Amino acid sequence: MTFCLESTNINPEKDKDINNVVVLLHGYGGDGKDISTLALNWKRYMPNTIFICPNGHETCPINPSGYQWFDLTKDDPNYILNESLKGEKKINQFIDEIKEEYKIENNQICLSGFSQGCMMCINVGLTNEQPFSSIVGFSGKIINTENLKTRRKNYTNVLLFHGDNDDIVSPTHLLEAKDFFLREKVNIETHLIKNCGHHIPIEASSVALNYILKNIK
Repeated sequence: MTFCLESTNINPEKDKDINNVVVLLHGYGGDGKDISTLALNWKRYMPNTIFICPNGHETCPINPSGYQWFDLTKDDPNYILNESLKGEKKINQFIDEIKEEYKIENNQICLSGFSQGCMMCINVGLTNEQPFSSIVGFSGKIINTENLKTRRKNYTNVLLFHGDNDDIVSPTHLLEAKDFFLREKVNIETHLIKNCGHHIPIEASSVALNYILKNIK
C-alpha cells in the first residue's frame, strides 16, 4: 500500500509480527530520516513494533531540503492554527492508512514527535474518536489551548519533555501544557531537562522508551 506521506520505516526483524506502531513526527525543516534515529535506539526493546517516520506534507520554505507540518512564515496565531489543521487532516489520513495496512487500532499506536511534530502529536492524538496508547512529545507546545479544549475527544496518556535552555520553543510552554492537561483531566507526565537546548538528549529518549513500553498494548 502507498501511504499519503513518504516515510522512513524501521521494520521489525523478518520473523517478528507487527503488533504495535510508533509514529514519529519530525520538527520544522526536518524529515522522517532525521527523527528515525530515535527508533534505532528503541528498536531492540520493541521487537514487534514498526517505527514509521513520515515527511511533512509541505516543503519548508526556510529549508527546501526539509519539510513542515504547517507554515511559520507569518507570525499570526489564527493563520498558524488554520495551517496546522491542514497538517492534522493529512496526518489523520496517514494514520488511517497505517491502521488499514497493519490491521491495528489506535490503542496499538504511540504518537511521538519533536518540536513542530510534538505539537501535531498533541492535536492529532487528543482529537481522535479513540485514544492512542500514548503521546510522547519533545520540545513542543499546545498550538492553541482554546481550540484543543473544544475539540478534545479522548484521554490519551501524555508525556512531555523540554530543555530548560531551549531558545527555539520556550520551556514555559511545558508548564502551560501541564496546566492545561491537568484541568482537562488528561494523565500528564512532564520532564524539564537541565542544561538542555532544543534537542532530544539521551536521558529523555530513555525515559520516553520506558513510558511507551508501559502504555503499549
